[in-house]
Order: sequence, then C-alpha cells, then structure tokens
Amino acid sequence: MSLPEFKLLRPRTVREAVDLLAQHSGNVRVLAGGTDLVPSMRQKLFEPQYVVDIRHISVLNGISPLRDGAVEIGALTSLTAIERSPYLRQHYSVLSEAAGTVASPVLRNMGTIGGNICLDTRCLWYNQSLQWRKSCGFCIKKDGDLCHVAPGGTKCWAAFSGDTPPALLCLNADIEIVSAAAIRRVALGEFYTGDGVAYRKLQSGELVTRVFLPAASADYRGVYRKLRVRGSIDYPLAGVAVVLKRANGHIADARVALTAVNPAPLLVTGATAALLGNVLDEALAEAVGDMAAKTAKPLTTSALTPEYRREMIRVFTKRALLAAAN
Repeated sequence: MSLPEFKLLRPRTVREAVDLLAQHSGNVRVLAGGTDLVPSMRQKLFEPQYVVDIRHISVLNGISPLRDGAVEIGALTSLTAIERSPYLRQHYSVLSEAAGTVASPVLRNMGTIGGNICLDTRCLWYNQSLQWRKSCGFCIKKDGDLCHVAPGGTKCWAAFSGDTPPALLCLNADIEIVSAAAIRRVALGEFYTGDGVAYRKLQSGELVTRVFLPAASADYRGVYRKLRVRGSIDYPLAGVAVVLKRANGHIADARVALTAVNPAPLLVTGATAALLGNVLDEALAEAVGDMAAKTAKPLTTSALTPEYRREMIRVFTKRALLAAAN
C-alpha cells in the first residue's frame, strides 16, 4: 500500500506550526512520530493534502520537573524517554510502566507522548485497506453510515487504544493545547468525547504541546496491566492502570483507569470511594474489579471476544491493585 500524494511542511516553532494548521484547515495532518499516521495513510484512512512535520520543534521535547514539584513533559518526548526517565520512574511510575508496554523498542523510539494521547480510535472494520473496507460497504467512522459492530446504531464504537492515557488519567494530568488564537490548558479527562469518530476535543487548527503532571500525584504506587495477542508490537485489547497511596496501612487515595474497551480512556467511577480508608485485601480488590468490568463496554472491534476482554479487565484490576499494594 503506497502513501497518497501530499506536501510536507516543516515548521521550526510552535507558532509556525499552528499558523500552517490554520492555513490548511481541513486538509492537513500532524506528523510527530508517525507510527500511527503513516500506516493509516497507507490504508487510505487519511489522505491529507498537507502534512505538518513538527519533529524539529525542539521546545516540545523533554521532561522538566518544576519548582512546585509538578512535571512538564513536551508532546514530542519519545515513549522511550518516558519509560527510561529516572525521575518519572521514581515519582510517576505508572506512566513509565505504561510507556514501556507500547509496541516495540523501535516504535517507542519514534512514538511520542503527544501522539499516544491523540491516537486514533481502532476497529476491525476500520483499520483495513481501502479495498477491504469498500467490499464491506465502508462504516460509520469512514465513508459510510453503517456500524458493523452495533448494527442499527448511530454511534461509532471504535475503541481508543492508547497505553499512556489511562496512566495519565490516574495521575490527574492536564494537557496544553495551542492554536493561532489562544493557549488553553485542560484536564486530560475532558479531552476525550466517548465517540469513536470525533473522539477528541481538538480542532483542526490546534496542537497538543505539553503534558503536566501535578505534584499532588507524585510518589503513588502505580501498576499498568495490558492484554494483547502478542507480547510486543500489538495495541492493547484491554488495559488497566492503577495508582494508590497508603498511610498507616490504609488506602489514603487511589484511582483506576481503563483503555481499549471504550471509545475513550476512562476512570472507573466509584473505585476511589470504595478503596478510600480501607485495608486492601483480595475481597476488596475483587469488588473494584467488578466495578471496572461494568465500566468496560468492549464490542467486537478486535480479535478477542468482548466477554473475554471484559473478564480480563476484572482480573487485571484485581491483580494490579494487589501488586500496587504489595
């Protein structure tokens, strides 16, 4: 599968990048690591007239601890750098662990944290060649009006499959979004819509530039568990991130988040309240696992059955909580 024809633009500053995005709005895509965009363009899922290559904007690369104890991460920081950062491993371990599970070492060298946050949603009926999709009559996410996963439905259920966003949700991360007109900072949880097509609140002229980890989320025990067919390369088919902090043997704070089983990464509602102030044992971990399984809404968007993926969310949540506690 060959790439469609396009014009490559290479800005050197954030301002140049957002000006180009505004100028070519509707016909442009952003290239950071390219590990998701380039294969999608080969499949003719995207056929932009312009591609803005932001890899040479040096201010968007790096991990910077701030004076107040928070951390700023540039959107172009590689997943390898996040995985190997001694500072993140010590203070925000769940993020380093999640980054280390993405794809393979070569792809982690290329892939970026910003790209992982903005990753397109995936589905068996969508991530295929143009010929394959045409033979099926296309789908509601691209070129058609039929959902093959939920026939008769009007919503796209393509799953969000990024590994780092559930970890970032557990850490109460914010992101910075820049356009030619303004700079805004939003909580990561408010960035996703829960719809497989318009899955993120990012306009065509906007660029994700930074990730902020608050000082209040530092030094939590963190664990990430991921289900995939192969031990490397594959996207998650179910993923669970857990963070917790204990005081005097009791849980002082905790959060649980899921990926790959909904059109958006989600915090498990009720998990924090159920864990707060308690001593974690197998029964409590299993109860929170039940909450996580009820939050998961996997459909037939991957090679494994929805029932199996939901059950693995339950199992992974229990195991991750016990591992974090121990």
